Amino acid sequence: MTATISIRELARNTNILQEYDYVDVEDKKSHEYKGMFVSPKYADELKLIIEKKISDQKQESLDELMQFAGAIGIDKTFMDMSSKELRHARAGKNIE
Repeated sequence: MTATISIRELARNTNILQEYDYVDVEDKKSHEYKGMFVSPKYADELKLIIEKKISDQKQESLDELMQFAGAIGIDKTFMDMSSKELRHARAGKNIE
């Protein structure tokens, strides 16, 4: 069973979560959807689903970023130089 209630109703009676599988919360004046509360018996299952979705989104973002990692190579002559030596070499100065 489900129900749609206001935040005020939920604040006045938190036991309503025991009666329903999930409760939609909306602003009664503007009819704006605010979110959903889930019954404790489904909370663990839903938490796993949400964590999996967040993990997948992070991995997707990381995969997009990693396609560019290492795309720019460096010349072998510059491989063992410090940052100061690289700046001098790039400016065309002799390294002391």
